[in-house]
Amino acid sequence: MNKIGLLLPRRYYFYQLLLRRSVQGSVRYSALFIILTILLVACNDDDQSSPFSDILSQPPYASLTDSIKKQPKNDDLYFRRAVLLNKNNFPEPALADFQKAWTLSKQEKYALGIAKAWMDKKPDSAVIFLNEALKQLPQSYLLQLTLARSYDALNKTNEALEACNQLLKALPDEPEVLVFQSELLDKKGDSLASVVSLEKAVRLVPHNFNLAFTLADKYAATKNPKAVTLCDSLILKDSLSQFAEPYYFKGLYYANTNNKVKALQLFDETIKHGYNFLNAYIEKGRILLDQKKTVEAYKVFNLANTIKPSFPDAYYWMAVCQEELKQTDDALSNYEKAYQLDKTFIEAKEAAERLSKVVKVAG
Repeated sequence: MNKIGLLLPRRYYFYQLLLRRSVQGSVRYSALFIILTILLVACNDDDQSSPFSDILSQPPYASLTDSIKKQPKNDDLYFRRAVLLNKNNFPEPALADFQKAWTLSKQEKYALGIAKAWMDKKPDSAVIFLNEALKQLPQSYLLQLTLARSYDALNKTNEALEACNQLLKALPDEPEVLVFQSELLDKKGDSLASVVSLEKAVRLVPHNFNLAFTLADKYAATKNPKAVTLCDSLILKDSLSQFAEPYYFKGLYYANTNNKVKALQLFDETIKHGYNFLNAYIEKGRILLDQKKTVEAYKVFNLANTIKPSFPDAYYWMAVCQEELKQTDDALSNYEKAYQLDKTFIEAKEAAERLSKVVKVAG
């Protein structure tokens, strides 16, 4: 149990239990949610009887707690203490203070504090609260966007998209919403519509290189020749030659369209502009592997490994080369290292298991 859990009275757990049962996704429980929220906040009305009184009486919260005792209806004091509690990783008392501030004054920042506290662990509760809060602040852009993100956290992609669509009706030129809409459309497998949303966002903020890189990546992955045009324009804008990404995504486009010679040139150019751009080494090595230049490919992957010894992809592709070169024990060791570094690297795990069986049979 964490240090806060030790301080909670039985009634707090009772309210939490009821709350969990009340947020199973049905709108008809919204009223019960609000009632329980009020009850939980009531526990914090008097800091002397608060389940968090031990924490609130200590620095750096003590001075704000004293001020709250003198001005118990001052919503800003609760908010300031909530922010401080959040900063110091005390989410439960912070939530109670955000809730108290909200009961005293229906301000956007208080509602956001509550919603974000819920969204981390109970996005269903965030959805219910935000739908209620938006009745008080229907024009709030941040609350509407947080509602969309809360739906996304619940894997309710359609509802998240609908929330985005409603926002874009009022604010059609909001890049943040367009980018989020693009991500949601990707989740639905609608890559064409995803690109359209992202294109509009890039047009609205043409100097946002990171956003343009995301679009270039999508173009390259779908073999769209716009990748070349976009990357060339980014290279021209980059007068200080700070970015290696335009060369990389241009290289990806040529690799995906089977122009290996051009792709190799561009991956070399990427490395020239960014020596630590590890993915460029991987893509270059893969082309060399396809060309049956296994030893040369191994050297490229090994260089990536030298630059960053904790890079799992380098170990994996070194192992692929070693397996082709009949260096079975070394290949097995590197497959295992790749998986140890990244437990989501299923290809490395399966390769290690397959090769382990080969080693056993050979032994």
